[in-house]
Amino acid sequence: MSKIDFTGRVAIVTGAGGGLGREHALALARRGARVLVNDLGGTVDGSGGSVSAAQAVVDEIRAAGGEAIANGASVTDAAAVQAMVQQALDAWGRVDVLVNNAGILRDKSFAKMDPADFRLVLEVHLMGAMHCTQAVWPHMVAQKYGRVVFTTSSSGLYGNFGQSNYGAAKMALVGLMQTLSLEGQKHGIHVNCLAPTAATRMTQDLFPAGMLDAFGPAAVVPAMLVLAAEQAPTRTVLCAGAGSFEAAHVTLTHGVHIGAGADAPEQLAARLAEATDRHGEQVPGSGAAQGANEMALAAAPRTA
Repeated sequence: MSKIDFTGRVAIVTGAGGGLGREHALALARRGARVLVNDLGGTVDGSGGSVSAAQAVVDEIRAAGGEAIANGASVTDAAAVQAMVQQALDAWGRVDVLVNNAGILRDKSFAKMDPADFRLVLEVHLMGAMHCTQAVWPHMVAQKYGRVVFTTSSSGLYGNFGQSNYGAAKMALVGLMQTLSLEGQKHGIHVNCLAPTAATRMTQDLFPAGMLDAFGPAAVVPAMLVLAAEQAPTRTVLCAGAGSFEAAHVTLTHGVHIGAGADAPEQLAARLAEATDRHGEQVPGSGAAQGANEMALAAAPRTA
């Protein structure tokens, strides 16, 4: 079993002033990475800001003998994100790992959701991750190496009451990962998603008191390290919590061919259980696989 080592690598971790991000930054530094610690320093809902949270993590890393610098940019500010990446390049000459961890919550049932709160959560989670990834992408392409980790969530993968904005943003990150993993493959860039279950400042009220220790953010870190390592997979959604790890997949069933006749809606309704039967389902290599499957079904000989 080879040790996962980041010696000589440069990592950027967003939202790293506390919780999961802090644990990610500390773990990368312990394993040899030079780390830019980004954190706006705001509250859980995204208001306010101070670089002090990021600087505190930098101080921890330096006290342990590592190299780190602090950054207080908002990931929603594209120009500030570009400057953040340039800060890492000026300090260390490269960026090898990007962990998109920054996030906020504006929970409310959909019927009561303010569109501004919906939009802001998308801006931070989705557009923030896009800004950061787009800023590092050309440098990773040029060096023929990169590791990008998006932080998704079970709320996006499977839904969660009161989190329509958060769930939409988190599932969108899976879609972004799916395409970027394909586009990055020839450049040595691996792109993955981490779906953590952890008691952090944003989620600690959701856990029974007796389970807080088991679901500490440090228990998620091994999954991040695997997804960011030189030996990392690509196009993987890895779930982690309390020391357990699973993978999530978007699958495609074998399906049925009905045709486009006038009674196709009624036929589909009658055969819906067959269309949704998961026996023999696949994980497509790309979006084109859906069309290929439908073409094969359409071309197959019909039996009376």
